[in-house]
Amino acid sequence: ISLKTQELYAIVFASRYLDIFTDFISLYNTLMKLIFLGSSFSIVWYMRSHNVVRRSYDKAQDTFRHYFILLPCLLLALFIHEKFTFKEVMWTFSLYLEAVAILPQLVLLQRTRNIDNLTGQYVFLL
Repeated sequence: ISLKTQELYAIVFASRYLDIFTDFISLYNTLMKLIFLGSSFSIVWYMRSHNVVRRSYDKAQDTFRHYFILLPCLLLALFIHEKFTFKEVMWTFSLYLEAVAILPQLVLLQRTRNIDNLTGQYVFLL
């Protein structure tokens, strides 16, 4: 599994759910946003810090420069959005970033050429 894809999805959810601090829609909506944020950042933390999980992560194969796709997504969101507010631009940024967040995972699978059943299903569900 690509840590860089997980980091991009954590950024997607963090930028998409900024309204959790300003708008209350329902308890269910707030809890689901917190679950998405918590699970995304905990996966990144586990892959970076947890001893057992960190050993199974192959950093040498996961070399996609994911920071280079952040800036184009942000620039696109600054120019193509519904209205020019911080929350709206960040929401639009999250949509553009989500569209390309799978790229590090696909590059990793292409490099390793080892796609087991569980990993293939994971990528399909993403």
